[in-house]
Amino acid sequence: MGTPDFRFKQFTIRHDRSAMKVGTDGVLLGAWCDSPTVNSQPSTVNCLDIGTGTGLIALMLAQRFPHAKIIGIDIDDASIEQARENVESSPFKTQISILKQDFKNIDSFSNQYDVIVSNPPFYTEDTLSGNTARDTARHTTSLPFETLVENAAKLLTKEGLFSVIIPYQSAADFISICVANRLYLTRRVNIRSKESKPFNRVMLEFCPIIRPAETSTLTLYDNNGQRTTDYTQLTQAFYI
Repeated sequence: MGTPDFRFKQFTIRHDRSAMKVGTDGVLLGAWCDSPTVNSQPSTVNCLDIGTGTGLIALMLAQRFPHAKIIGIDIDDASIEQARENVESSPFKTQISILKQDFKNIDSFSNQYDVIVSNPPFYTEDTLSGNTARDTARHTTSLPFETLVENAAKLLTKEGLFSVIIPYQSAADFISICVANRLYLTRRVNIRSKESKPFNRVMLEFCPIIRPAETSTLTLYDNNGQRTTDYTQLTQAFYI
């Protein structure tokens, strides 16, 4: 995925200047995250994409939820500029706004969102590369899980959904942080590249309302290196 642009069925993402490139994690989360009104009568769905990077997940939300209004936020100037260009060249530009905002320093919680999504930074300090923009996008020092959850909990509507993709080994701690902030697990998908490999990612969905939690497994590739049926079905609206 090192090419200057990545083409999806309904939009193209240029990512040559963004600190974060198009990656499988973002595609999975954008295709999987849900809306509390997706199965009800059409109404405006207010969405927040934290750490929007290239605008990938914001664009995926716009494609999936035609009545959604999406705000994508980031702190990296180059990423913001590129995300705005990606949005402007897409069919979904009227649905999406890209803003410069440090989620650690939200100064108002008056806005409420039905959907909050984040592919958050999760690397620790021992993997710093020296590239300031990339390290900020990838490392927990720029947005600790505790801060992410605390602020998301304040911004979520009463029946809203908060979804993330993080390392599998971080799931238990992340779930505990959410419970401490009265966000409760509703869906969990454990992800591995192949059946013979250990789980390395997990997608988690939380809601302020306690509900039975659904747990499933997603294997991305078969033994021949081809996308599995589950992976294909999840992303079929996006991958060419």
